[in-house]
Amino acid sequence: MTAPSTFGLSSEARNLHWLLTNLVEEVPGILSVAVVSSDGLLLLSSDADRITEAREARARHRPGPRGSAADLATIVSGIGSLTVGAAKLMDYGPVKHTMVAMDEGSLFVMSISDGSLLGVHGSADCDMSVVAYHMALFVGRAGHVLTPELRSELRKSLENESTGSPR
Repeated sequence: MTAPSTFGLSSEARNLHWLLTNLVEEVPGILSVAVVSSDGLLLLSSDADRITEAREARARHRPGPRGSAADLATIVSGIGSLTVGAAKLMDYGPVKHTMVAMDEGSLFVMSISDGSLLGVHGSADCDMSVVAYHMALFVGRAGHVLTPELRSELRKSLENESTGSPR
């Protein structure tokens, strides 16, 4: 897998990219990953090669999200919002993680910090406990560095990537 370009990014942003790439490469069954801000904007996602690979894998089976990181970010944001609302109604405290098991795959959503979320789309044969464990490691490592400044830098980086503008 080819890592996304991190040229011109701060060391914190490069480290976060590395953590995400490591999560995707090291955990069997992960198809795509998205880090979403509290306002639902995509901050970071698995790279284009991984998305293409996941899209091809899904084409052999039933399709999941369309394959774009934006689609996964939208789903993660929606599920995050729904579960936060449910937790408030039930008065049991904040949501830590959500797992959705489907016939053809899995979806995992975990809180990072300040309302930011980590979303993982997994294959049907992924080991849900292994995925959840590695997501918790990611959250533990990334949560303290995901500052407002870093979120802004990541958003600008994604905008520049999608328009082809230099960083």
